[in-house]
Amino acid sequence: MTDVTVIGLGPMGSTMASTFLDAGHDVTVWNRTASKAEPLVARGARLAASPGDSGELLVISQLDYQAMYDSLGDLRLDGKVLVNLSSGTPEELRAAARWVTGRGGVLVTAGIMVPPPGIGRPGSYVFYSGPQEAVDRHAETLGALGDVHYMGADEGLAMMFYQAQLLVFWSSLTSYMHAVALLGTAGVEPARFLPYAREMFTLLGGEGPMGFAKILAEEITAGVYPGELNSLLMQAVGLDHAVHALRDAGLETTVPGALKELFERAVAEGRGHEGLGTVFESIRKP
Repeated sequence: MTDVTVIGLGPMGSTMASTFLDAGHDVTVWNRTASKAEPLVARGARLAASPGDSGELLVISQLDYQAMYDSLGDLRLDGKVLVNLSSGTPEELRAAARWVTGRGGVLVTAGIMVPPPGIGRPGSYVFYSGPQEAVDRHAETLGALGDVHYMGADEGLAMMFYQAQLLVFWSSLTSYMHAVALLGTAGVEPARFLPYAREMFTLLGGEGPMGFAKILAEEITAGVYPGELNSLLMQAVGLDHAVHALRDAGLETTVPGALKELFERAVAEGRGHEGLGTVFESIRKP
């Protein structure tokens, strides 16, 4: 099996190293706090003396790209493929690719779309971008972490897809928390609302009349936002009522209030007769 070195042994990195061991790979680990490697070494991993004490494939899971710079320092990276799953902006990742190239290596950027308990389990997947040859060469090994989704040569693309997914994740679940908090002021337990929230999440990604993920993708592509049956003005009025309900209940309204302002801006720009999708134009042209 392939040799793989995991750098960074926080919850993500430790689980990745363990998953590679489960898949039968020879695993080397390195962490700035060496004691974090002990459970993995007990399972058969080798503890590297330095980040440069590694084979061709390095999988990096650290807080950010600065941590990679700090860990690798002035090391030469000739012949090495670095797969970095750390967080950063797309432009930071492009700059990191140039930094790695200047030291003789190849950078593949990545974003894993599951929390640590989901790594390597059914449904897990990882976005990758950078040189396709490097991704293809190590796809079988990387597949232990989850399905390999190659997004393109631009090193910023994997992070863009990763952050796009997280924007949906964060905003959806924050709205869910606002909803639960509002109902809670009337004594409604979260479990009572859960079936309705679960149905909403499912319907939004579906094919029916509530399948707005698909509907909006089609409208945005066409640049046309029909509002005859449900105009943005109607949506803005309803959202205003929801924000007032939160305030009347004594709850925090920063995010719903900002959403209300965004809707109202689109209406003020003369697009209230269009559908919800017209908000995209306000987002695209701030």
